[in-house]
Amino acid sequence: MFGLLFLATLAVAQNPASTETGTPSQTVTPSQTEVKVRPSAGHDVGSGAGDIGKGAAKGVGSAAKGTGKAAVDLVTLHPVNAATDLGKGAVHTGKNVGVGAVKGTGKIARGTGKALKHLF
Repeated sequence: MFGLLFLATLAVAQNPASTETGTPSQTVTPSQTEVKVRPSAGHDVGSGAGDIGKGAAKGVGSAAKGTGKAAVDLVTLHPVNAATDLGKGAVHTGKNVGVGAVKGTGKIARGTGKALKHLF
């Protein structure tokens, strides 16, 4: 009885691919898996400075757009629309500058932390 059980186990162990459809299985090696590369400290600081610059540029664009629309509305005698356009431009300017500053400052802080980590 024990010998028969042993032979059955041995037969199954030697032929594990009998249940497959005939296609060879692919093994994944560590080099094939996606390895997430984290940016360096310098990249984080540079990217953060870029985000601050982009936010400031978008803010200037929003201010110019709002001011231009307000000027046109004043010339065409629509003072209420002029005030609305000027206010919208100011709000969008603040939003764009604020978002850029927050994103950029966060990236700069992360990059500075990485640099300090490597120093100490």
